[in-house]
Amino acid sequence: MAAVRLLSYNVRSLRDDPAAVARVVRAAAPDVLCLQEVPRFGAWRLRRRLLANACGMRIAAGRRACGLAVLTARRVRRRAREFHLLTPDPQLHRRALAIAVLEVGGARFIAASTHLDLKPGPRRRHADEILAHLDRARARYGAPVVLAGDFNEEPGGDAWNALARRFTDARLAAPAGEEPTFSSRNPNRRIDAVFTDPAVAVRGCGVPAGAAFAADYPAATDHRPVMADLDVG
Repeated sequence: MAAVRLLSYNVRSLRDDPAAVARVVRAAAPDVLCLQEVPRFGAWRLRRRLLANACGMRIAAGRRACGLAVLTARRVRRRAREFHLLTPDPQLHRRALAIAVLEVGGARFIAASTHLDLKPGPRRRHADEILAHLDRARARYGAPVVLAGDFNEEPGGDAWNALARRFTDARLAAPAGEEPTFSSRNPNRRIDAVFTDPAVAVRGCGVPAGAAFAADYPAATDHRPVMADLDVG
């Protein structure tokens, strides 16, 4: 087994304070960073690269479409990556799934990042599509899955329940830190989460707490991050 710290964070296209985002990430010191709403327009490649550099990490997976990325610390090796567009809906943002097959300390695992829709119908359909993609990835690479993201839904919703029937809600398994992820200025909802295969042991999961984090949360973006300490392998 290998200890892995994963952080999931919606950074709102870096429209707020990118330096504050980087400070939050560096303070958490994750091995894997699953991002949502990374820049997609303008000098988007440069802005992603600058964010990765500021966090002391490398880009392991992601494309321009849908604003998803997976970043890794130097000690983590990428073995493969995939990117899947989910079925489109007229007049709604396109949704996707970014997958990185990673190895650390001899243990292989799959880290996936997603961002579900605000509307319940597409959100529920895309949850099923994500499960199918992850089933294929698990079989292809022979590795357990960790799914992180902004699900735009609280526990008990249809899409959330579909994922929770197949995965462990890491926050429920081992609460740590604080619970609400949205909004950063008035946190009162848990809509961001980390879901893990049963083979992955969860040692703690929640919003990192402490003065160093709290000072930067409102300036960085409208979400607070979710951190999960895991044992994989």
